[in-house]
Amino acid sequence: MHEIITLQFGQQANYIGTHYWNTQESYFTYVGQEESPVDHDISFRAGIGANGDETYTPRTLIYDLKGAFGTLRRENALYQLQQEEQPSQRGIWSGATVPLRLSSIAPSGYQQALDQGTNPPRLATDTVRFWSDYNHLFYHPRSIVQLNEYELSSTLMPFEQWSSGEELFVSLDREHDLLDRDLRPFLEECDQLQGLQVLTGIDDAWGGFAAKYLERVSDDLGKGCRWVFGLHDGKRTTRQRQMLQIANVAQSLLAINGSASMHLPMTSLPTPLPAYVSLDAESKWHTSALQAAVMESITLPTRLRRHEAGRASFDMLETTLSNEGNRRVAATGLTVTENKDEAAGVVQSNGHHDIRMTNGHGTAAEDRAEVESPELDINFFPDSTTATSLRSQRRRTHTFSSVTTLRCQLEPTDDSASIEAAYRDRMGEGPRTATYRSHLHFPALSSYPPIFHFPDTAFGIKASVSTNTAVADRIRGIEGIARRSVGIMERESLCDGLVGMAEEYEEGWSDDEDYGEE
Repeated sequence: MHEIITLQFGQQANYIGTHYWNTQESYFTYVGQEESPVDHDISFRAGIGANGDETYTPRTLIYDLKGAFGTLRRENALYQLQQEEQPSQRGIWSGATVPLRLSSIAPSGYQQALDQGTNPPRLATDTVRFWSDYNHLFYHPRSIVQLNEYELSSTLMPFEQWSSGEELFVSLDREHDLLDRDLRPFLEECDQLQGLQVLTGIDDAWGGFAAKYLERVSDDLGKGCRWVFGLHDGKRTTRQRQMLQIANVAQSLLAINGSASMHLPMTSLPTPLPAYVSLDAESKWHTSALQAAVMESITLPTRLRRHEAGRASFDMLETTLSNEGNRRVAATGLTVTENKDEAAGVVQSNGHHDIRMTNGHGTAAEDRAEVESPELDINFFPDSTTATSLRSQRRRTHTFSSVTTLRCQLEPTDDSASIEAAYRDRMGEGPRTATYRSHLHFPALSSYPPIFHFPDTAFGIKASVSTNTAVADRIRGIEGIARRSVGIMERESLCDGLVGMAEEYEEGWSDDEDYGEE
């Protein structure tokens, strides 16, 4: 069945995850409706609820700190945990007890309307307090994992140091064996696991937690497709905090690189933004919506039904991108348009091609320039450095490989036979690329903020993942700052590891050749 299990670590990850799962639910179709192109069994699991009814819940694990879940509870209308306390659990105290309970958080008006089956009110930045305030789904109780050792937004024990996350995982895993307790029940329900997709912060303690988690997964499961969407807070902050974040990112990049098959770092505030995008930098509801659009679109081909032309697996995407696993860090980009009319000629097709293939409307040099500098409006790769080396400023970005998803985009139809022949020709020049097309638009749900200046109906999407020399420049920039900010004991191994990662994006290509041509 090629199931996908989603792991979510931290606040920003769960804001994105909520948008993601709301979008997946919107693809459901019912009796009398046309079948959805999305195979829901890939991301959802069947089960039996407390009253014996069949349930259908996401294949996901949601990790967050104490106080971060808002009104979301492990108990819900599908699964009511009614476990009577046994006498043995009451301890040896036989006297009177006075229970102390925190006051419950009142559900938002949006959630109340969903529970009552009425039209929900329009959300706003001041009404979204938690990611659960705009959640549409019920989750299995096993999906909800609260870490009580740290509290959300605590000033006494902030969850910010990378090492804090690493130590927390080691402590919890020693006590509970987290993989057996949390992940293995979901793994055992899969017929043929396609891969794990992981949403996690990389500029705070969640980077350390996720890195150790993935290390355990690799030790237990061996090789497999594990796509990590590493989240970076792009808000302006103090210099001290910025240096801490960059040190955390440096450690996350190196540690995750050993366990993930692909790592896609994404900032919450990409710059510059096109005129049709308006983000409230202080609202995670806003910033996560933009990140969710690119994350959900990039992975869409992996969830399509077998007969869909634009279908692909994580393994197929990695074959195009990663240079046999050597280039695992990739940049993501996004362009959003108004929804195009399907009758105007949207073609569902997928193909692999090399840049040397021309379409009859331009020269090979023009085609090369188009892919070397893809026309995407938003670049999500974090730019943590305040200065860029003179060499990286002068040289042109070279693209090694890219995967593009087109949703409701009017594109010319390629000759499939020529495309496949070009894809198989490994000796050809130019980057390896793959394009997957679908007529399925990106829905503008009531839970999705109005960040695009388009009618609130649906959007066309062009989303891309690419490996290029700009990735190496960013890694080198992070390494340069980390060299001055991390401790002496770990500095050498960390910086040498980052330099080694950056060098993978320069093998077989030199910008000196381009300067000679110019």
